[in-house]
This record gives sequence, C-alpha cells and structure tokens, in this order.
Amino acid sequence: MGTNPDLVHLFVGLAAAVLLSRIAGRVAVRLRQPPVVGEIAAGVLMGPTILHGAVGEFLFPHDIRPLLTAVANIGLALFMFGVGLHLQPAALRGQLRVAGVVAAGATAPVFLLGTGLGLLFLPEGAGDRSGGGQAGAVIFLALALSVTALPVLARILVDRGLTTTREGTVAMASAAVVDVLAWIGLAAVTAAVSGGGAGALLFVPYLLLMLLVVRPLLARTTWRPGPLLLIVGALLSAAATEAMGTHLVFGALLFGLVVPRDHGNSGSASPGSASSGSTPSAYDRLRDTVEQSSSLLMPAFFVLSGLTVDLTGLNGHGLLELALILVTAVVGKTGGTYAAARLGRLTARSAAVLATLMNTRGLTELVMLSVGLQLGLLDQDLYSIMVVMALITTAMTGPLLSLLERRRPASDPAPEDAGSDDRPVAGAGRPAPSDTFG
Repeated sequence: MGTNPDLVHLFVGLAAAVLLSRIAGRVAVRLRQPPVVGEIAAGVLMGPTILHGAVGEFLFPHDIRPLLTAVANIGLALFMFGVGLHLQPAALRGQLRVAGVVAAGATAPVFLLGTGLGLLFLPEGAGDRSGGGQAGAVIFLALALSVTALPVLARILVDRGLTTTREGTVAMASAAVVDVLAWIGLAAVTAAVSGGGAGALLFVPYLLLMLLVVRPLLARTTWRPGPLLLIVGALLSAAATEAMGTHLVFGALLFGLVVPRDHGNSGSASPGSASSGSTPSAYDRLRDTVEQSSSLLMPAFFVLSGLTVDLTGLNGHGLLELALILVTAVVGKTGGTYAAARLGRLTARSAAVLATLMNTRGLTELVMLSVGLQLGLLDQDLYSIMVVMALITTAMTGPLLSLLERRRPASDPAPEDAGSDDRPVAGAGRPAPSDTFG
C-alpha cells in the first residue's frame, strides 16, 4: 500500500499551523491583546509578505491547497455556528432602547462614510468578476467597515472585568444588533451577485423553515440530540445555503441562532454564567464542544487567508488607501457610537469606553473579507489592506481601554454594575475555552 504525499503534507502543515497559531495567540495575550490578533498575524506571516511566501509554500504546496480550503471551510462553518450561539436574545433585555440607538450610531455613519470612500477610489470595473459591478463592491466595502466582532468583544469584556457593567451589557447588546444587520446585508449582497434572484427566493423559505419548524422541534427535544448531532445540523445547514448560492457561513450562523438557549440541566446556572462547582448546562457543553472543534480547524482558515495577503507591493497609493480606510473605519465607528451613547444618556466616559469596544473587528471581519474575496467583490490588494485594518482596529482596543482607565478621575468610582434593568449578558460571563473565539 503506497503513501499519499499530499495527505502527509496536509497533516504536517496543519500541525504546524495549529502550533504557530496557538503560540502567536499566547504572545498576543502577553501583550494584553485578544488571541485572535496573534492568530491572524501568524496567518499573514505565512503568506507572500514575508520571505516571498517561502514558509507557506513549504508547509502548504499548491497541490494540497484544495484540501486546505476544504478543512478551512469546515472550521469556518463551525466558527459561524459558534457566532450564532453567541448572539443571544437575552442581551437585549432592559437594553433594547439604548442598544438600538447605539447600534444605529455604530453602523449608519461608518456605512455612509464607507460608501463615499468606495465611490471615491473603487474603479468602475470593481466587482465585475462577481457580476455585482461597482455598486456591489461599494456596498460590500461599506458593510465590511461597519462590522463589530462579537466573540472578540465578549472575550475583551471578560478579560477586563466589564461583563456586568453598563458599558459591557450595552456593548454586547449593541454588537449583537450590529452583527445581525451586517450579516443580513452581506446575505443580500451575496444572493444578488452569486445566486441571483433564485438564491434569494430559496433563502427566504429556508429561513422560515428554520425559524418555524427547526427551532420549535429543537425546543421540544430538550437537547436530547446532543452537541455532536447539533454540529451535524449546522454543517448540513451550511451545505444547504452554499447550494443555494448564498454561502455556507449563513447556514451555519442561522442554525446557531435557532438553537434554544434555555434548556440546561436542572439546577445549573444560566447559559454561560455557571459559577465554579456548578453543573454545566447543555448549552454550555454545546458551546465548549463547538469552540474546541473550531480551535483545531480555524488555523487552516488563518493560513488560507494569510496566503492571500501580500503587502510587498504596498506603494504610496496603497498606503494612502490604507490611511483613508483606517480613518473611515475608526472615525465612523467610534464617533457614531460615542454620539449615540451620549444620546442614550450614558456618561462621557462610558460613551468613550463603548465607542472603543465597538471598534473591535477581529475574526468576524476576516470572515466577511474572505467572502468578499471569493465573490470577486474585493481584489487581492484591497483585501490585504482590509486585513491590516482589521488587525489595527482590534489591536488598538486594549491600549485605548487602558488609557481610559488610567484617566479615570480619582473621585470617579469603578464602573457601575448593570443592575436589575441592565442584566449581564448570558454567555459573556466566562472566558471562551478556545483561543479561536478570543
């Protein structure tokens, strides 16, 4: 029986990618950054930016990259299933009004500025490969600038001890609304440029099927299917939306959204907030299983994304584009969030903390960018620039929060607990066991 050199290369490369990703994540934590900053950076370092791509070519020769793509897509589906599990309706309790105001402020200004920026420097032929033309590319760019990374935000709140503060609960609720809006917008763009009208028409009844049939069915079974069968359901849902032409990320995300949150073991704490010594709920076990599985496979996605990032040809024009994109992303997101938070009657300092948190983009941004690259809405140069923007905006969150903490007046007490009307977000009370979700 002969050996399969492609499989040997794939397994060795994946082992190296997991190891390098984990090391880079630990280094990021030492630097008080979310692990995902190091993980994305590790992927970029394997690409053509460093040593003309020699590391990536050695670990992942071109012959095995189709296999790498398959593994990365499985990891991506599991990650999006986990994102769906993080988006909890309980986050909006007592925060609906202020979360709606903040979400609008965190989305509308940066979307409008991103649209203007796209019209300014995206050529008329942009997006032609996807069939969406310049309009599709401009809308996608604006959506990509508007996103907030909910899983990374949850990890930052845990690390900073902000999960039960007003800033933390409003940030989680607002980020949930922003993410839902961003994914809905991306689903519409995806259906328009890839699946066309047929894809959109198929997705609507599928959405109704998931909400009206699958969700009640899962609720009645009271978690008897178990985590593994629910993961199988997520993979099948991802396959269904991919077959429709609306991309696999939406099926996995939708399945995570319809999984009931309130069927835990009797006597256990609420989802995600089990205290030490209490029995983990079925929901906690599901999230842990998804996160641990995703952490093993997502390094393949980081590598695949990094192999496409090439900054070696970044000239003066490219640096100008990067500067404009950074200014648009930061000013639009933080300025709009701050103004909206003040309208929501938060203090100036709380509004500043919230604006800083909502500027986090992280892995969610990378997922959205990968979809845009696959659809042809981004070229490789703009994709590379947007990945750098995602890294910078995520990395700046920690230092800015530390600066705000240092500048707190001595007379200003610690952040106020959310209280009875500002409930802590279910699922944000414990650090994710997997670095991938950080």
